[in-house]
Amino acid sequence: MTETFDTYVATQLAAQLKQRHVVVWYDPRREFASFVDGITDGSESAQPVSVDVAGTPASLVTASESLYAARFVVEPLVSADNPDALVLYLPGMKRDHQGSVLMELEKAGTPWEPQLRHLARNALRKKFTDGVIDDLLAKESTTYADISAALDGEGQQPPSALKKTLGSGTGERQIAAWLTNPSLDAEIQASEATGELGKLVSARLGLNLEGDDLGKWRRIVARNALAIEFRSDLAGAIPSELASVPEVGADHERNARTLCQDLRHHYRDQYPDLADKAAQELHLTGDLIDPLTLGSIDTFRFEERSLLQRCGRLVSEGNYAQVIEIHARREDSFWLAYDVERRAQWEAIRLAAELGAAADKVDGDLARPPKAVSDWVDQYANSWHVLDRSQRHLEAWIPKLDDDPDELAINAVRNRYDSTLDRLTTQFTAALVAANWDTGTVLHQTGVFDLVKPNQGRVAYFLVDAMRYEMGAELANKLEQHADVTIRPATSVLPSITVTGMAALMPGASAGYDVVEQGGKLQAQVDGTLMPNLQARKRHMAARQPGSVDIELGEVLTTSRKNLQKKIGQTNLLVVRSQDIDLFGEGGSSAARTVMNTVIDQLAQAVRKLADIGISRAVITSDHGHIYASREREEAMRIDSPGGDVVEIHRRCWIGRGGATPAAAVRVNATSLGSNSDLDFQFPKTSGVFRAGGDLAFHHGGASLQEIVVPVVSVRFGDNRSSEPSSDAQVVITDVPSTITTRIFTVKLSFASMETPSVYPVLMADGRQVGVVGMVVGDGVELNRADGTVMVPVGAEATIGFVLDDDQVSALRVIVIDPTSDAELYRSPEEIPVRLGVA
Repeated sequence: MTETFDTYVATQLAAQLKQRHVVVWYDPRREFASFVDGITDGSESAQPVSVDVAGTPASLVTASESLYAARFVVEPLVSADNPDALVLYLPGMKRDHQGSVLMELEKAGTPWEPQLRHLARNALRKKFTDGVIDDLLAKESTTYADISAALDGEGQQPPSALKKTLGSGTGERQIAAWLTNPSLDAEIQASEATGELGKLVSARLGLNLEGDDLGKWRRIVARNALAIEFRSDLAGAIPSELASVPEVGADHERNARTLCQDLRHHYRDQYPDLADKAAQELHLTGDLIDPLTLGSIDTFRFEERSLLQRCGRLVSEGNYAQVIEIHARREDSFWLAYDVERRAQWEAIRLAAELGAAADKVDGDLARPPKAVSDWVDQYANSWHVLDRSQRHLEAWIPKLDDDPDELAINAVRNRYDSTLDRLTTQFTAALVAANWDTGTVLHQTGVFDLVKPNQGRVAYFLVDAMRYEMGAELANKLEQHADVTIRPATSVLPSITVTGMAALMPGASAGYDVVEQGGKLQAQVDGTLMPNLQARKRHMAARQPGSVDIELGEVLTTSRKNLQKKIGQTNLLVVRSQDIDLFGEGGSSAARTVMNTVIDQLAQAVRKLADIGISRAVITSDHGHIYASREREEAMRIDSPGGDVVEIHRRCWIGRGGATPAAAVRVNATSLGSNSDLDFQFPKTSGVFRAGGDLAFHHGGASLQEIVVPVVSVRFGDNRSSEPSSDAQVVITDVPSTITTRIFTVKLSFASMETPSVYPVLMADGRQVGVVGMVVGDGVELNRADGTVMVPVGAEATIGFVLDDDQVSALRVIVIDPTSDAELYRSPEEIPVRLGVA
């Protein structure tokens, strides 16, 4: 049963009373006098009258002569210890916004200036559509009694037949329901509501429809509403193709935008067809409009595509900040929300722009470069390493795409990176030479083990081959919410290769480290002990640290906590090794970029797992970093071998005696690097490489910041670490594919409970993390790119775009982890087969 207008007005007044207790009600046109008469039984006394306002008891004072007299009457009421709710009704009076004598009373409570037609429209919408309401309210003579009669069914207006078909929502919601459901036409015609529908469209959109062909009406309304929204969002010239679209007022334009938003939000399956047909009928295409004049709304499909194409051009032209800004505005585009490949293309262009912006930052700083080598290292650790992280992210993302990204943009930003890398390396190498290869106060690699201190609690010492500084910084970000984490840079020994760098991380290296030639090979010597290989380093560690346990990263990940605890026992030093980065990089595998991302996540997983079984600290470091170009070095970047007595030659270092010193290289003897050997070393001055066989893009051994600055990540866990979930959130995962056929795929995530926790969704296979979240979609859903966590608000549903990093797995599970405790909140009940490339 529809409520009466008296009831509706009383409810609105009661809401004001409940919120502010005192209401000063101005009614300059005496439009609500009959309502007040009704609740006061017709009393016109200026003295307080007890009334009931929708169940709220109150005192009502009517004052139509003097505001001073009214204030005199009500002051005793509001100054009482426990005053009743008060309504001061002022018929025929208009509020003075500058200095009313009732200002103190208004501030203590609230002024109320309701408009009859505004309240009437809201009340009438529960029974009539907007077209009918417009007819009723169009007459200046319409009174409170007329509205009451219409709601009570006593007036001339019949009940809305259209509401029975289209529901009782707003006019825009009703039009949206009709536009997306042609099957409703028969019911509208049968109930003789066609005229009412025409009035509704005219009232809300300003479109006058002729005839009674509802199918034709639907095309006209959809085309014009979408065109009005599109036109209102354009910042540039209006294309001639929109000349036939009628000009409408501000209210109708606003309603058209609301209608289109309703269509996209509530009818997302039907919207693409409506929009595509409208664009076709309007003859609108992307080449008619400058994409940069498009607003923030993607009404039509071609907008997103033409704007992405323009963003590619902007990247190739070096306008990185503009692209990053455009991407931020377009993240919620309808056309990207449910098309993971299109969203992945936008992500690629964002990553390209971020790489270009990082290159701009470094180049700008190099206009006034640091002087001391230690300042170079600090600047790299503080900000410049973002350049390399951005490059890694872009190069790891591109292979995941089904379609190639903008070739010109990607090539341009790759060239930009190579140019900045070359400049950075050239200037840093010059600084090293000027300092006689002295790195100053920076922690040296030979001193890293002294930070491990196994005598001060159980510690895991992670030795990660070829993990450069930016990767360590990303790892530190992932661990920050789990423990106290610090990261500092250390400079590696030279040449920056595995046999020297890993030896420098052994106990005793700070007391005695040297390099020698043995059997025609370069070998490291720690405190008098030769260390030609991994076995020798293991023996040395066992001798210097009795009771220590040595284990591979993969074993930590795949072994159950119970068996892992049994394996490590009560040791105070657990050495964890990872060789994947160097192994895949040196091998030239196309999976190397993927492995780099995967290793970071797996290290974080291993650290948290070891903390759960009693390891209180971790130190994670590396033997050397690396340069990983996006492609093979050009001929101009290749340096002829110096010749002479060659002991070893790598792409980034020459080791031997005598020979020439090419113009593109710099020579340094071993004694200048702190060794007693008679060996000489040569390193490229730039980011070029020696002709040393192979055309791989992965290089190390040289003296660039990327190669010799290694991370030292220290992690300390509190005593109160718990593996229990920090909340009782019940995770719901739906739309999981039965088979994974692409490297990027989506699932839906929501919560059955009323909490709003952040969660860490991942892909796991055989105990190892093999994929992370790359993209998210949803109202209020946020992805923390630093640590991979996702925040989903109450009542929202997130579309999670997973990125499979390890495409060698045959099956995986979707896992959702509580990031504060590492407890599992959800696990796929069955393994999901991976069949990449199988449609």
